[in-house]
Amino acid sequence: MKHRIVVLGSGYAGATTAGILAHRLHPDDFEITVVNAAPVFVQRMRLHQLAVGREVKAPELADVYAGTGVRLRLARVTAVHPGRNAVTVTDENGDDELAYDTLVYALGSTVADQGVPGVAEHAFHVTSRPAALRLKERLDGLSEGAEVVVVGEGLTGIETVTEFAEARPDLSLSLVAHREPGAWLSPGARRHLKGAFDRLGVTVHEHTDIERVEANRVIAADGTVFESDATVWTAGFTAHPIAAAAGLEVTESGRIAVDRQMRSLSHPNVYAVGDSVFVIGDNGRPMPMSCGSAGYTSMQAVSSIVGLLTGRKAETTKLSYIGNHISLGRKDAIFQLVDGDAQAKPRSLKGRTAARVKADILSMSLWAVHHPTFGIPKRRHRLATAAERAGEAIAA
Repeated sequence: MKHRIVVLGSGYAGATTAGILAHRLHPDDFEITVVNAAPVFVQRMRLHQLAVGREVKAPELADVYAGTGVRLRLARVTAVHPGRNAVTVTDENGDDELAYDTLVYALGSTVADQGVPGVAEHAFHVTSRPAALRLKERLDGLSEGAEVVVVGEGLTGIETVTEFAEARPDLSLSLVAHREPGAWLSPGARRHLKGAFDRLGVTVHEHTDIERVEANRVIAADGTVFESDATVWTAGFTAHPIAAAAGLEVTESGRIAVDRQMRSLSHPNVYAVGDSVFVIGDNGRPMPMSCGSAGYTSMQAVSSIVGLLTGRKAETTKLSYIGNHISLGRKDAIFQLVDGDAQAKPRSLKGRTAARVKADILSMSLWAVHHPTFGIPKRRHRLATAAERAGEAIAA
């Protein structure tokens, strides 16, 4: 019987992991199934662009996995049962159960309402393609002078409000921030960011906490009222609750706690990658939820799975955090490198050059989903015996 590997989710981390595993494991011994709710690959990093009407490619997953031997199951994951090595999925035919020997959990993250009343009912977000399309429909219906309030000073909030302001200069854009937007940037990058807000006509409200969100306004804790025809919530992300409900060991944010090999601390035949995983990087700090983290955690999970299942020594790959690349519309950006303590380095790349680099990164990320094994020699390894795998696990 073949060793069954099930990958939950086909975002950047899940698609890369599945593609490389199929490249490195022998099809006579392994069966790889990817479960994903949508039939297309979603460019999560560009959903704010989709929301404002930019053209964003969404390749069919059937084409992404064509010729790899990976089985694609279009269904929504509703539960994981690590006690019996199975997952429950739901599609138009109802519920079904898939058994696994090794599970890769790559369901990513979703918006975190931070316990603020009204967010779920009245705010839009850009953490999924359907959500971005709902926001697009709302924005398309707004007339000149309409108020759009973006809540959250992180990367997504900054990219969203600047993208909207550039594409829709007829709208009145505000960014409501808990602290100074870009406070972690170098002084020069902060000045550049402020200049971009001024140039694009974005009104920034710093050091403002939100008490509740209503249908047409946002209420701050100090009583300030922001009229809003469309409220976009970007104030944090959280992992999907399925892992916690399954009894996997998770952090407060729902991310799966793993060892350096990406194995669940509570269930070693479960691996986590991307936004779903909580792991300490090479700088001694938790890896952030980001596309960059997706690539690093994916490579480590692949190395660990291949090593353990084929009786080889699992290589320890890098878990690096080198910085942030922030789009400020299509023609401007900031690329901020960080040091070993995750502090901003004095210099940063800014302006059109940084924007071109960011565009190249986005294009390369999409290309890599189609070509995850580029430059990797094809060596289809066979499944090791149980004794060999046990010996390698002890050595690891």
